[in-house]
Amino acid sequence: MKTVIDKKTYNTETAVLIAEWNNEMCRNDLQAEEVLYRTKKGQYFVCGSGGPLTIYDGSTEIRLMSPEEAYDWCKTCEINANIIKANFEIEEG
Repeated sequence: MKTVIDKKTYNTETAVLIAEWNNEMCRNDLQAEEVLYRTKKGQYFVCGSGGPLTIYDGSTEIRLMSPEEAYDWCKTCEINANIIKANFEIEEG
């Protein structure tokens, strides 16, 4: 998918795919999935889609995220720690 937001192009074909999530619902009208990407310039965005009973209302959309929001998305979606470590600046405690 390709879209323009604030005079900048965001393209899932050219951005780096970081992680994928889906809600594992069996019914098409409840299914939703989101994919986190990062552009070459470091902008994070999620491309999400879902059935008519999801937040996507049967459509697909791209929404921009700050690095903090992208990190929080990974934690909320329970993305593998190695993927998080490879894509975000993580300090050792």
